[in-house]
Amino acid sequence: MSYIKIDKDKCKSCYLCMETCPKNLIKKSNIIGKTGEYVVEFQDNNNQCLGCTQCAIVCPEIAITEVYR
Repeated sequence: MSYIKIDKDKCKSCYLCMETCPKNLIKKSNIIGKTGEYVVEFQDNNNQCLGCTQCAIVCPEIAITEVYR
């Protein structure tokens, strides 16, 4: 099983990952990033992540990586 890790320093708040996640596990955080917008965070309290990495594929800043449990 795997999950994702988001590097908030690299996130440019394009929100493409939010639109791509089939389980809607990526949300806006309350942290403002370098662009002045809210960066994203991964919220998977029920272990629903499929490990599909579609979010990482669409991220133009390569801010998302897959981590194995």
